[in-house]
Amino acid sequence: MAEPKAPTRLSQALNAAWVRPFLFLIFIVVVWDLSIRLFKIPAYQIPAPADVVAVLWQDFPELARQSWPTTYATIWGFALSALFGIPCAMLIAGSKTVESYVYPLLVFSQSVPKIAIAPLFVVWFGFGILPKIISAFLLGFFPVVVSAVQGFKSVDPDMVDLARAMQGSRFHVFRAVNLPHALPAIFSGLKVSVTLAVVGAVVGEFVGSNSGIGYVMQRSIGTFDLPTMFAALVILALLGVILFWIVDRIERLVVPWHVSQREEIILTS
Repeated sequence: MAEPKAPTRLSQALNAAWVRPFLFLIFIVVVWDLSIRLFKIPAYQIPAPADVVAVLWQDFPELARQSWPTTYATIWGFALSALFGIPCAMLIAGSKTVESYVYPLLVFSQSVPKIAIAPLFVVWFGFGILPKIISAFLLGFFPVVVSAVQGFKSVDPDMVDLARAMQGSRFHVFRAVNLPHALPAIFSGLKVSVTLAVVGAVVGEFVGSNSGIGYVMQRSIGTFDLPTMFAALVILALLGVILFWIVDRIERLVVPWHVSQREEIILTS
């Protein structure tokens, strides 16, 4: 029986995790450019990719400077989402009474558009960074709670009973059984939360700000400077990807067994 051929360097490069999304991104840009040329779309509706690249090249220092307030608000909002979301999920998963009172209110709060209540934060807290942090926190809080509750509730009761039968205290049982079992679900919620926190920070900047990527986008829309607005969107996308990647790296360090199982399933599917 013939032995399978070893993968070549070209096939290994094409199978790299970052190559396929990069190739698909190039395909989208090519289709974007061809659509503008074919349908003769005017520049005041959709800018050409070359114009957006030119703005990114020329104004990158300014865009990078404006991205710092957005990044700052995003990180703080995300951190608060994790800090308050995980304990809240522990209470909901551990008590039917708390779940009956709190969980419906959390679901109800998600039906309220954040752009509608963001002006209230400006009235209450001014035009500083705090309203942006609160907006990022509100968008990132719910995914953390929902995912963490699902993770804590999916713990096998027999494992918990076995740990308690071995004279384990409540804290030791939680640390040895509940928390490790729930960590994959918690990190799934954190990944969603960190991307939504970017959106929340931008929403806060739309309402009232004189700095940040949201401010750049709002100013660009007012002057019909679409290349700058698209360049700001690219910066926001890069910010979301980088923060998502950081959370993914942390997950690989904290729960390596789950990551390896997930990768094995992907490779065998």
